[in-house]
Amino acid sequence: MTEHPSAAPAGKPTSYSRVTLSRIMTAVDVNLYGTVHGGVLMKFVDDVAGAAAARHSGGTAVTAAIDEIVFAEAVRVGDLVHAHAQVNWTGQTSMEVGVRVVAERWDSAEDEPVLVATAYLVFVGVDVGGAPRPVRPVLPETPEDERRFREAEIRRAHRLARRRAIQAHRAG
Repeated sequence: MTEHPSAAPAGKPTSYSRVTLSRIMTAVDVNLYGTVHGGVLMKFVDDVAGAAAARHSGGTAVTAAIDEIVFAEAVRVGDLVHAHAQVNWTGQTSMEVGVRVVAERWDSAEDEPVLVATAYLVFVGVDVGGAPRPVRPVLPETPEDERRFREAEIRRAHRLARRRAIQAHRAG
């Protein structure tokens, strides 16, 4: 039996989408306060989330929304920063990707990495023409993955409710 071309492929476990990117922060990354610019970290977050979304969906995926980003600690020049991402939830064409960013301080490399940021991004799988395409389901493997999946559904419901409320307000 041939699968319909618009049908989503078979699901993949959460672990399949996991990606880590690492880089050392340099002087070109700093802001006026001498710490790494939030925009540099935001791009890093988007890069790792995009890699996880593309891996999971088996093709091109584009950023549709940054649902939340929280900066917990400043990043300094010389810090080795690791961004860890995984797909938490999937819909028909969209996915939520969770990102955790940690830093190994250059001056205390033996210490545990410091949590510097967390983020949730929404990606949409797209075809070669840029139209949304079905994405495979994510299959949570652990209780932690199940928790992330359920919390992603809550964030999605809030996004949709906020959008409806704003549209209703604008309509008068």
